[in-house]
Amino acid sequence: MTHFYAFNGDADGLCALQQLRLADAGALAETRLITGVKRDIALLARVPAGEGDQVTVLDISLDQNREALDGLLARGAGVRYFDHHFSGALPESPHFTSYIDEAPDVCTAILVDRHLGGRHRKWAIAAAYGDSLPKVGAAMAAEAGLDQQATATLRDLGTYLNYNAYGESIADLHIDPHALAGLILPYEDPLAFARDSGAYATLSDGYNADMARARQLKPALQEAGATVMLLPDAAWAKRASGVFANELARSLPGSALAMLSPNAAGGFVVSLRVPADGKVAADAFCRRYPTGGGRKLAAGINHLPADELDRFTAAFADCYRSS
Repeated sequence: MTHFYAFNGDADGLCALQQLRLADAGALAETRLITGVKRDIALLARVPAGEGDQVTVLDISLDQNREALDGLLARGAGVRYFDHHFSGALPESPHFTSYIDEAPDVCTAILVDRHLGGRHRKWAIAAAYGDSLPKVGAAMAAEAGLDQQATATLRDLGTYLNYNAYGESIADLHIDPHALAGLILPYEDPLAFARDSGAYATLSDGYNADMARARQLKPALQEAGATVMLLPDAAWAKRASGVFANELARSLPGSALAMLSPNAAGGFVVSLRVPADGKVAADAFCRRYPTGGGRKLAAGINHLPADELDRFTAAFADCYRSS
């Protein structure tokens, strides 16, 4: 039997994976990891599991992997699915176990933390910070009795892990998420990883250099309630895009934010953040486009054709500008 882990390469996916691998240590005969950049979510099509194999899916949309999931179940593979994105109808199969919760105050690593009874909670705290849930992360850290310094380290770790996953290809990233999962694995305590691992220093240094450049950019559109940022076609900008979007969203709490990055197909990758009282949920707006999806407060479009840029900007402004 082979156990496959298909996981998003961002902070949430990595921290969810780490908790489960620590909990499953010694219980699995053979494991294989399937991952990629943050937006590479069509992962289940790459899982060659069959009868008797087990598949754990972490932080990728069921709705956007439905056909491949149905194929895995039809072949007799057992699938357990941890996620917090829009799922649509769940499969009806004795081989399928769902741990899906679309509430806006959870992430996949928190769902894994619940499943494990808090056994490796510090990794879930780091994920909460990385997945734009700072209030949740702070509350979990306080409940766990962590001091200010430890909490700040977990916040930074989550931020760096999440930042590292943004890019159009693995070549854009500082560390391949598959390799990063291996570098993390020996560390039961994420604070020890931050203290002792050279990978943490690589992520920290890269993050600070990229963000310094990003903070020099000016909005392409800024109206009351709606801001659009158009990033340059550069690897540093692709890496910084997600964290920069989160930072801007926190600095503009009443405004919806669209962050656009050029892609190799000649169009744009779009990251969308909306306030909790936004007129339209982020995922609902993004699902108007063929490659769009996500969550209520944070969503994205994997490919926006270049000739739709002006129409997108107008639709975004019309939808979210303050009346």
